[in-house]
Amino acid sequence: MDKIVLIVLAAWFAGCSTTVNNQQEDTASKPVVKNIILMIGDGMGLAQVSSAYYFKDETPNFSRFKSIGLSNTSSAKQKITDSASGATAFSTGQKSYNGAIGVDADTNAVSTINEILFEQGWKSGLIATSSITHATPASFYAHTESRSMEDEIAAQLVSSDIHYVAGGGKAFFSGNLEGRNSFKKLIEAGFELDTTAVQGPLDASKRYAYILAKDGMPRMLDGRGEFLAVATVQALEYFSLTENSFFLMVEGSQIDWGGHDNDAEYLQTELIDFDNVIGQVLDFAEEDGETLVIVTADHETGGYTLASNNNDYDDIKASFSTGGHSATLVPVFAFGPGAERFSGVYQNNEIFGKIMDLVEDK
Repeated sequence: MDKIVLIVLAAWFAGCSTTVNNQQEDTASKPVVKNIILMIGDGMGLAQVSSAYYFKDETPNFSRFKSIGLSNTSSAKQKITDSASGATAFSTGQKSYNGAIGVDADTNAVSTINEILFEQGWKSGLIATSSITHATPASFYAHTESRSMEDEIAAQLVSSDIHYVAGGGKAFFSGNLEGRNSFKKLIEAGFELDTTAVQGPLDASKRYAYILAKDGMPRMLDGRGEFLAVATVQALEYFSLTENSFFLMVEGSQIDWGGHDNDAEYLQTELIDFDNVIGQVLDFAEEDGETLVIVTADHETGGYTLASNNNDYDDIKASFSTGGHSATLVPVFAFGPGAERFSGVYQNNEIFGKIMDLVEDK
């Protein structure tokens, strides 16, 4: 009888040991994600990405990704999404209706990833070549029934937990809404405001707002220059001043606008500018080792195609099938700890869930 008891106890201890070891192994296998950089090529489908391989002189930075997936961008009520609903899916994890900014399908405000992470001690930033009140950046800090409410969206930036913003949008901060002067209130809220250029020096204890154009920033074709790269590098320098984790959203907004205009040169120059910034972000992530980079799109714009010109298979001609958005799936590229979780085919709002799972694993 004693012998049987000893055998049972030995088996029980062995089981406990195995459970502990498995728990240790699971913990060890979880990636350490300190920072998240989400890069959104607005309107960037696979054909847009392909443009970098035919119209850029150097090897595109898209080639540096090993984990690649596809996202279904349909909104809650429409098969074809707009940027507001697409970005709200990223920022809140919920599909909503077209035009929704940080609200669900019933217009109820939903906490954004920035707001959730702020409660955990994270800092956050938003950069766009559109106005900072435009649909995509707005979805990460505002809650309005319509993307058209840009004066209200500007006012909500004042009370947000965002630490760094760079883009256009002066027209929406000049006191048009009930006599509010959102520029004045930004300063009162602790932002260092600059309406002329992205420039230093930087102080970790302050917040920064660079609002540099009346509405969207100029096109690359019209001399915007290195704004997107300069702002992104400065934001990374700013966040590196402290040990806080950070979430940064960078949008190549005008890839979309080139698609709407059915202007291939406009689209391609914006896409190449975005790819150049991807390279700088990947350089940072490679050196840092704890930063996850996700590059995707809210939708495809223009039904953009790269086909042969008059059946000459050595001559590519860009063409468009629509002046609006399309329903095509869009690519998702990921690099860094946890990148493999972004492979596969899934709904756009699942990107939020995948990010939050990695943050919770931290």
